[in-house]
Amino acid sequence: MKKQLAILGSTGSIGTQALEVISEHSDLFEVYALTANNNVDLLILQARKFSPEVVVIANESLYPKLKDALEDLPIKVYAGHDAIAQIVESEPIDMVLTAMIGYAGLYPTIRAIKAGKTIALANKETLVVAGELINQLAHENRTPIIPVDSEHSAIFQCLTGEMHNPIDKIILTASGGPFRTMSRQELEHVTKKQALKHPNWNMGAKITIDSASMMNKGFEVIEAKWLFNVKPEQIEVVVHPQSIIHSMIQFEDGAIKAQLGTPDMKLPIRYAFSYPNRLKNQSPKLELSQYAHLTFEHPDTTKFPLLNYAYEAMRLGGNIPCILNAANEVVVDAFLKDKIGFLQMADIIADIMQQVSFIKSPSYDDYVSTDAEARRLTREKIISF
Repeated sequence: MKKQLAILGSTGSIGTQALEVISEHSDLFEVYALTANNNVDLLILQARKFSPEVVVIANESLYPKLKDALEDLPIKVYAGHDAIAQIVESEPIDMVLTAMIGYAGLYPTIRAIKAGKTIALANKETLVVAGELINQLAHENRTPIIPVDSEHSAIFQCLTGEMHNPIDKIILTASGGPFRTMSRQELEHVTKKQALKHPNWNMGAKITIDSASMMNKGFEVIEAKWLFNVKPEQIEVVVHPQSIIHSMIQFEDGAIKAQLGTPDMKLPIRYAFSYPNRLKNQSPKLELSQYAHLTFEHPDTTKFPLLNYAYEAMRLGGNIPCILNAANEVVVDAFLKDKIGFLQMADIIADIMQQVSFIKSPSYDDYVSTDAEARRLTREKIISF
């Protein structure tokens, strides 16, 4: 029987690549549900190609266009964020790929966990914002969470067969982004166009900016804490510009295991879908002879302070990571709209982390109110610039 998949965020970078994987292995996987935020035209094309049971567009104003375009097909069409959260509970669904961008992925992921669906986690903000709550719910509902981020998938793969061996540390690799070799003075003048040119990966705009600022790596540090039950001091970030080693584990005896591969997100997506099995890959495979040098260096947290802010948020805990994420989503949007400069993003986030009220043991409602307050204060700060 084919595995029934719900793809949340099917029109984004991860979602479109996930559908390519499904096409390559149509004997094993079937699309039950597709959801998108605003890209209704691509969602229509995907629905006509994959014939899911259900499609949902989050932007309710686009519902009539979606409904009319699929009227000749036996596909249920819904709209709104609540509809997305409800769809993931559908009985036939075996796995939910959470590829939505940002905080919006938290609530449907919670609903999917409570419904006992296996989670293929590509929305790192879910664990950044509410890692303790998510882990608690996953434990209570015996819901597996399989990471899709290339770095966390690498760690997950390295730990296969090693669960009884204590971890000394996790080593997360980072490409360093497009500004790795620039001085801080040069960073004062970088443009949106420059920031969107990642040297190795093809990603959506928001995550590409996060990679340029190293906020993405900071989020991955927090995510790793919750996924692999390690302490902050057991997570090390190293810059590896070639993006061939996707991450490593060092064990207590000093041995290091690494997962290598080409910079291709279809590999971790495929592994999450098929775990614990591996499927044939039609894409070009890694040829080590093409890489004479694999290099590593310490991240420069003077130029890229957001990585340090993520460590600080992780150590403080409570709702601080939620504040960090909310402020970051707002400043990235502002940077993409040319309202603030590249370095101003970190300056604003630092201020907001100090302003929002600290909650040591937040509930889900606390996360909702924290997110709203942090966004409001961040927008006000941007206006003052």
